[in-house]
Amino acid sequence: MRAKVVFTFRLLTVFAVTLAAGNLFAQQATIPVVILVNDPTGTGVPGAIIRVVPSSSPSPKMETDGKGKLALDLKPGGYALFVRCPGFKSVATHIDVVETKMAETKTAEGRNVQTIPVRVEVGASGSPMVSPASAKDDLAVFDYPYYEPAALSPAAFKLLPHITVTFHNSHTNADETYSGVRLADILTKFNAPLGSELRGEALGIYVVATGSDGYSAVLALAEVDPAFHSGEVIVADEMNGKPLDAHSGPFKLIVTEDKRPARSVRNLVSIELKSAQ
Repeated sequence: MRAKVVFTFRLLTVFAVTLAAGNLFAQQATIPVVILVNDPTGTGVPGAIIRVVPSSSPSPKMETDGKGKLALDLKPGGYALFVRCPGFKSVATHIDVVETKMAETKTAEGRNVQTIPVRVEVGASGSPMVSPASAKDDLAVFDYPYYEPAALSPAAFKLLPHITVTFHNSHTNADETYSGVRLADILTKFNAPLGSELRGEALGIYVVATGSDGYSAVLALAEVDPAFHSGEVIVADEMNGKPLDAHSGPFKLIVTEDKRPARSVRNLVSIELKSAQ
């Protein structure tokens, strides 16, 4: 009986030690990080809106304090960091949060703080986008949490760099030439994780393109990125050298490598990014 009691006591002791170690690990599972936003003179920028993806907070928006600092607790790994502030150009970059043995700043508990400096340049964050959509011909873009809902008017669309692609329409058995803007170029203006940012959790993001009649097509974000996929995905506003007619326009989604044109969405009215995570 005594042996059974001793065994039970030892088992409880091991459990308690394991639980304590687990709690300690949970406490250390995040790393204290300070985002430091400076202008070109090195002065901290107060009120800069910070977005970290994956989000570290239930609130999608966070702001720097009067010295241009924002303190966070982040798990080790890679993040997309977005910084916006009136009077400065927006910044979109990648950061890696890692445990560091050397740090100029420590928390009250003596933990090393990783400081991530961000320099913002003076100037408007020039974009032809307006928010929210205000006219029936505007193309609405929903790119949360990377950007607020916004829209692109046909006039603003004309100002964007265009490319020309040839697309074989199996319904009419004819080749069609379309001029338009790469969908990736549009999404880049909304800080979508493309190029070097398209990795990890971002690979679970997909695009839903919807026409005015409710018809929708889905593409993986990787299919949209020219650095990731060889096919072209464009939002077209011209066919065979002429503006799209009322049946197809003012915008039409074109996916060049599909054997069937089922993902060509005419009368395109919205582009929405969603996550499979």
